[in-house]
Amino acid sequence: MIHKNTHILIVGLGLIGGSYARALHKAGCHVEAIDQNPDSIGYALHEGFIKAGSTRPDPEMIGQAQLVILGLYPKVEIEWVRQYQHLFAPGTLLTDVSGVKGGVLDVIQNFLRPDLELVGCHPMAGREVYGVRNSTDAIFGAANFIVVPTDHNTEEGIQTAIELGALLGFSKVTRLTIAQHDEIIGFVSQLTHLIAVSLMTCNEDENLQNYTGDSFRDLTRIARINENMWSELFVMNKAPLLAQLDAFQAQLGKLRQMIDQEDFDGMKELFRRSTARRALFDR
Repeated sequence: MIHKNTHILIVGLGLIGGSYARALHKAGCHVEAIDQNPDSIGYALHEGFIKAGSTRPDPEMIGQAQLVILGLYPKVEIEWVRQYQHLFAPGTLLTDVSGVKGGVLDVIQNFLRPDLELVGCHPMAGREVYGVRNSTDAIFGAANFIVVPTDHNTEEGIQTAIELGALLGFSKVTRLTIAQHDEIIGFVSQLTHLIAVSLMTCNEDENLQNYTGDSFRDLTRIARINENMWSELFVMNKAPLLAQLDAFQAQLGKLRQMIDQEDFDGMKELFRRSTARRALFDR
């Protein structure tokens, strides 16, 4: 259970880590942070949404933590836990925010000390800007929070992760396996970013911004993309993502054929299905 006396340590104070810190501070929790960028730590301390911060893995800070949130890129997360797990107190619960779980959770859980526990989580929230200065807990209110338990987890640890999602203010908390998570994330998140990037780069007209309307701007909102993080996520989730990409290309091919053959009935039926399914998101 998370309460006001729980020492929460956030490792990686970027957009998501900073937004976590703001939400948890607002909830009255004791929040500390580690980030290698002194500006990030200085800003969070000045704004008052962390109690203490360090630009290095401070042994005392790590040793006092009861709940640790790893706001790191997947490969960095693995190596950080491997290098510093000896500093955690027995019984410490770890969780993460990584956008891919296969090759991350299973790897860490196979070398993690037996008196520690890592429960995977994925906050389905973000913005087109980065860094703690752009953080805000407002991104959580209408968003989904996914908990990804494995056989290594206790029911107590899983319930604490679910509680964390609710405490942060997410509108819905869901449980998925690693395979389920990576498959669906390949579709609802990674494929959509691929589509947005493709739309922004398939036409070389340098004056597109002078012609576009809201539809193009809405579809390409996420084309402002962090090249380091997303390229890593795409490759680490390669098999599920490529399967989703193949399915999308096949569906697009069907629509192309309908247009080519002037199949109005086929198009209208597809549009009705699309409209009905999209309406579920507006409830």
